[in-house]
Amino acid sequence: MELLQMEHLQYRIFDIADFAIVWFLLYRLLLVVKGTRASQMFLGMGIIYLASFLADTFQLTGLNRIFSSLKTIWLVAFVILFQPELRRALSQTGQFRIFRFFLRIETTEYLEEIVKAARLMSRKRIGGLIVIERDASLRNIIETGHRVNAKISAELIVTIFTNYSPLHDGAVIIRDETLVAAGCILPLSQDRSHGVQYGTRHRAALGMTEETDAVVVVISEETGDVSVVFRGKLGRCGNDEDLMTSLAQIMKTPVPVTPRTPAGATTAS
Repeated sequence: MELLQMEHLQYRIFDIADFAIVWFLLYRLLLVVKGTRASQMFLGMGIIYLASFLADTFQLTGLNRIFSSLKTIWLVAFVILFQPELRRALSQTGQFRIFRFFLRIETTEYLEEIVKAARLMSRKRIGGLIVIERDASLRNIIETGHRVNAKISAELIVTIFTNYSPLHDGAVIIRDETLVAAGCILPLSQDRSHGVQYGTRHRAALGMTEETDAVVVVISEETGDVSVVFRGKLGRCGNDEDLMTSLAQIMKTPVPVTPRTPAGATTAS
């Protein structure tokens, strides 16, 4: 008797897990097609499946055969016509953190763009705060700014922090190699030991890393100095190689071999 109860309990757990997974997949699919030309066709396919189910339930043989044929045709047409949307859905699925953990996808391209942006901003004396999210979610910080959701590039970062830009005040947030938000407000450090040696921008970077596990790149508007702030500690980077090495070590990615370029220096054309 106890064995039967245990088997019944196991079946119920598997049923609940199966139901949750199916609904999660449907939810993600709806998010992907929402606002695209595929949404109407996806709705039409759902209506056909529902009509086929009702025809089968009430044993309407003629309608059941028609809808069964339409289901196959509709599915093939959906795959053919909406290849771009399906590719995007698969790409977004592969970017989930759980899959990235198991696959161990290692890339430094976005770090190289950050280093390039820091060099350009240092040279032009453009102040900036670049926050890279790690394990702790920065959703609350992101909500204080404006959504961007763009591919990271040095030019984009420099443009955001240029004085005439409406988003130059605040910080940019980078998550999963994407610039997700700009003009974000960071918490200021409450550590009195810092005294007056740091300005508002550096105190914001220190405060951010004291409360989260994020890493922050700070570019000073007054001196052009570039610093990396992590776990409440600030370290200055004298050149691109130092900055790349610091970021790569914190983000646990390979350190690319790059020429040693002093911060703010110009490169030969």
